[in-house]
Amino acid sequence: MINLLHKTAFIALLATQSYVVHAQVDSTTYFQVQKVLAETRADHAPDKRTAILELADANVTANEYTIITSEAGIKEILRSALAGFKGSYIIHTLPDTSVGAKQWGVVNLSVANLRTKPAHSAEMATQLLMGAVVDILQKDGGDFLVRTPEGYIAWVPTSSIVPMSEASLSKWKQKRIIYTDEFGKSYSQPDLKSVRVSDLVYGNVLSLVGEDRDFYKVSYPDQRTAYIPKKEATMFDDWLQSRQLTPENVLASAKSMLGLPYLWGGTSVKGVDCSGFTKTSYFMNGYVIPRDASQQVLHGEPVDILDAAGNFDPDKALKNLKPADLLFFAGGKQKQANPRVTHVALYMGNGTFIHAAGTVRINSMLKGAENYDDFQTRTVVAARRYIGSNDPAIQKVEENPYYKNN
Repeated sequence: MINLLHKTAFIALLATQSYVVHAQVDSTTYFQVQKVLAETRADHAPDKRTAILELADANVTANEYTIITSEAGIKEILRSALAGFKGSYIIHTLPDTSVGAKQWGVVNLSVANLRTKPAHSAEMATQLLMGAVVDILQKDGGDFLVRTPEGYIAWVPTSSIVPMSEASLSKWKQKRIIYTDEFGKSYSQPDLKSVRVSDLVYGNVLSLVGEDRDFYKVSYPDQRTAYIPKKEATMFDDWLQSRQLTPENVLASAKSMLGLPYLWGGTSVKGVDCSGFTKTSYFMNGYVIPRDASQQVLHGEPVDILDAAGNFDPDKALKNLKPADLLFFAGGKQKQANPRVTHVALYMGNGTFIHAAGTVRINSMLKGAENYDDFQTRTVVAARRYIGSNDPAIQKVEENPYYKNN
């Protein structure tokens, strides 16, 4: 029997692993299975951040294999691909039975931390704001494996999420408010001197229960109730209708975060990483975009900023870039073949860009500019235009199934 890893820990790694076969038997089928998985993964689940397809357990002696995937459509593809091989194959499609009937979850904290493994000490992968809806894929002790509105898969403490049935979720989403101040809190009574119920940040969404003078009475996913000053929030549907995706609005949102600290995995006004910053700037204007820089660079319309040799051309960039375009960087000053995108910024115009690097700040791509120095540590390798693009990965919040009413 080959114990590859505990199944839950295996999924948590979200990475392809290599294993040694400890059995004095013909392991040909084992390697054939791994080859099929690698080929299927390359064609149908290439990004481990948004799709799981892994061999969870293998008994080479008995020729028995257990495969786990987050993608329902892959199951039949695998059955067909494995049909000619000897052995018994069990293909589990997440969510698994550990989740139960409540396969939806709603974030119950102002900012929830999602990690790469089911452990508080694990690397932070991303964050979600209160009221964000997720798919719950698996439960492992005190953690849920979830899929976020932008498709990211990561682990979150069960204390951060309230599981719901589809009916309960639909009811909770009927009437919502969104918190629009940068920071604040909710109160136990319609009185600013009453006890705090929780902290709040921009983008938090709660269910509306009623109104009391200058306060909204709201319900949390866990059914706590509280009061929020009306001047600090608005009806969620009204907020959606008021969003206009323009360069001016995106950059105004971006500049509202100037000075925020850099936080790996951060996507809130408490702290952002580079792609969390661009993601939040677009979310503030009613759009859900991919999570990471290396994902964001794959979408939108390409903008020509490179010379014939593939090197960054400042003159061409100044001519072709428009405000709110996304600039993508690779580490190091010299461009490499097939560079790995590690950083993203928003172009502002006149050679300047705004990004999260240490803090949210403004730099220039123009030599001689006072704020040019940080630019010299990276190489611009691509640019994309999201505004006006029909790319389905750049999606209105109201059309995203995790946010829309029903």
